[in-house]
Amino acid sequence: MNSALLVILLVTLFALFLGVRARRGRDMNLEQWTVGGRSFGTAFVFLLMAGEIYTTFTFLGGSGFAYGKGAAVFYILAYGALAYIISYWLLPPIWRFAKREHLVSQPHYFARKYNSPALGVLVGIVGVIALIPYLVLQFKGLGIIVETASYGSISSTAAIWIGAVVVAAYVMASGVRGSAWNAVVKDTLILAMVIFLGIYLPIHYYGSLGSMFHAIDQAKPGFLKFSDKGTSVVWFQSTVLLTSLGFFMWPHTFGSLYTAKDERIFRRNAVMLPIYQLILLFVFFVGFAAVLKVPGLKGGDIDLSLFKLSIQTFDPWFIGVIGAAGVLTALVPGSMILMSASTLLANDIYRGGIAHGASDEAINRLARFLVPVVALVAVGFTLKGGSTIVALLLMGYNFVTQLFPAVICSVAKNNKVTKQGAFCGILVGVLAVVGISLTHSTIGKLLPFLPESLHDINVGFVALILNVVVTIVVSAMTQPKQGLAQSSRA
Repeated sequence: MNSALLVILLVTLFALFLGVRARRGRDMNLEQWTVGGRSFGTAFVFLLMAGEIYTTFTFLGGSGFAYGKGAAVFYILAYGALAYIISYWLLPPIWRFAKREHLVSQPHYFARKYNSPALGVLVGIVGVIALIPYLVLQFKGLGIIVETASYGSISSTAAIWIGAVVVAAYVMASGVRGSAWNAVVKDTLILAMVIFLGIYLPIHYYGSLGSMFHAIDQAKPGFLKFSDKGTSVVWFQSTVLLTSLGFFMWPHTFGSLYTAKDERIFRRNAVMLPIYQLILLFVFFVGFAAVLKVPGLKGGDIDLSLFKLSIQTFDPWFIGVIGAAGVLTALVPGSMILMSASTLLANDIYRGGIAHGASDEAINRLARFLVPVVALVAVGFTLKGGSTIVALLLMGYNFVTQLFPAVICSVAKNNKVTKQGAFCGILVGVLAVVGISLTHSTIGKLLPFLPESLHDINVGFVALILNVVVTIVVSAMTQPKQGLAQSSRA
């Protein structure tokens, strides 16, 4: 066993220990398992919400996208900041309603807010469909990290299986508390690694950040600006807007806001998180540093740029530390996703659509039983799939963004959207995303008559616009008679 693999193994075992121990002294009923008894303070909620920033997508996909696409990578920095600004106004009213109604999941919110169990079931199905590619993304990244950082001692397939077993074990035992405690370790380690690598590698190979970008511009003219087609300025603007609208629509992110004990936590985090997110710049610097030093990576291999450059720079034991940080970026978000998907299936699809009278105890047992089942499905897709990490994330975002129109209307004082309108809008939007994904359509293909400069608009907007139009039309047709407005909108 080489030193890198030993470090990764020790950190993985520590994550398992910490995740299981997190349940100590707690009765893991449904509310404790899913939302931590709504008792988390600013630090834990901050780390759970920041967990969306530092995932394998960021660690590998961020550096890989900088390596492969150049300036387009800055969309990752922009959409998170915009989403946190939106959260300043959006999250407090959602939290107040969830606390009052004792909600434990995202579909639960839709079902109660619109007084429609059927809408809750639909949102649950959409959530599971969106979460699977996101969980695949985490497992895929974990496999890449362990295989590369261990110098091939453990195959990607074996690493994925081991990671799935570890994360399933501590999610079954401790639920969101295991995720929260491991998030503390993960963010501490990943911040130290990212800042060090982002400063050291450009200086080591180029002398300074400025010299690095000058060398790239000399060797690859135009790489550091937006391209005229494809990842153009229009693509950047539309993708930033679309993904920021979907940022808090992920079921595991939406559910994490229920854990807060005070709504002021969201306003404080909305101020701090955009600043915290600036650390992503150091991830991008690593990807840019690799452009001229590890040339030739194509397709999905661009996600290896960080590790390829690190391996040719550092000793094996330090590669193990980087690999351990990378493993945690997969395990922590993966645990949140796994718990959310299991809760959606048990609480919102099974109880919401089939067994309406099921007790919380029965749902708690079923959700925990489904944890390894969901993990197994995700492992299957991971071993069969071939998409890059960024492509997987963007597909998931197109699905969850379809929930945004109904959510934003739900917090309005005079919400005119009916349960029928919300249901039909989400359904049409999701079906449009499925059609677009299966046919690999673009705006240019769907609407060839538009000016060429608009062909790069993120195709997810087609689905979102269809969603909004259907929501408006159906809501107008199904408005309740005066005096019979649904009391649940209060």
